[in-house]
Amino acid sequence: MSTKARRDSLKQAIEQHWRRVYNFTFRMTLDKDRAVAVLEEVFLRAYMGAESLPEEPTRAEVWLLHIANHVLEQKLPRQPEVSFDILDETLRSEATRTDVVRSLTDPQRDFLLWELKQGCMTSVINCLSPGERAAFVSSHILKLPDDDAAKALGVTVAAYKVRLSRARKKVGDYLAPRCEHVNPMNPCRCPARVGIALRKGFIPTAGEFNLRKPPTPYGRWGAGPDAEDEPLRDVSVIYGNLPDPDAPEALLSRLNEQLDSGAWDKILEKKTAK
Repeated sequence: MSTKARRDSLKQAIEQHWRRVYNFTFRMTLDKDRAVAVLEEVFLRAYMGAESLPEEPTRAEVWLLHIANHVLEQKLPRQPEVSFDILDETLRSEATRTDVVRSLTDPQRDFLLWELKQGCMTSVINCLSPGERAAFVSSHILKLPDDDAAKALGVTVAAYKVRLSRARKKVGDYLAPRCEHVNPMNPCRCPARVGIALRKGFIPTAGEFNLRKPPTPYGRWGAGPDAEDEPLRDVSVIYGNLPDPDAPEALLSRLNEQLDSGAWDKILEKKTAK
């Protein structure tokens, strides 16, 4: 494959798939810097093996996610770095307060409540082992068909379904008696937890937020404009309605710059020379 063909192939793959791959790496790491580092390695490895990059977009995405999962398996510890007990200690160990939310303007309040829901839901799945977490993210956030998800994770469909079943049970068992998004009668409600989350650094302080335009109204329980007063109850629906995480604005430009500058070609040359 010529250098131009290799670059053109990867440039198209980056443009089409970088956001989805970033979504996967962010949910798996719960950290923007680590997610970016994994993403860059994924596309570097994809450049090294560009001859194997499928032309069909769906197959190309699965191929890239398979690389991402392989990189994450090498970088993530076998046991989760967050536990359900730690999450409870962080957000639910103190008395609830609603004065913080009442003191905010509507845009500030909406943003912080959404950040808390997004961060909390992602933290919950980070209490799963990496294998279970990858299965849950592939199914409920990326919404991959079972066959594609199994290929991306490098396991059989049967093994994937076992991981997914275990992950669903753990997430459901944790959220069912706690979270208002599952049941509005549950004790843990976002407005009462914002103050604690801000003080403990779980979400940015009110002075650090940047207003963004959501793609669709998410309603009180994230149910969308036609279900404002209806809790989602099913955890798979809750996670399926989470928006993509905000990827760093300069990330796409940096990936293309590394590609166009020849930096990846130098790495390829060293690899082939060995």
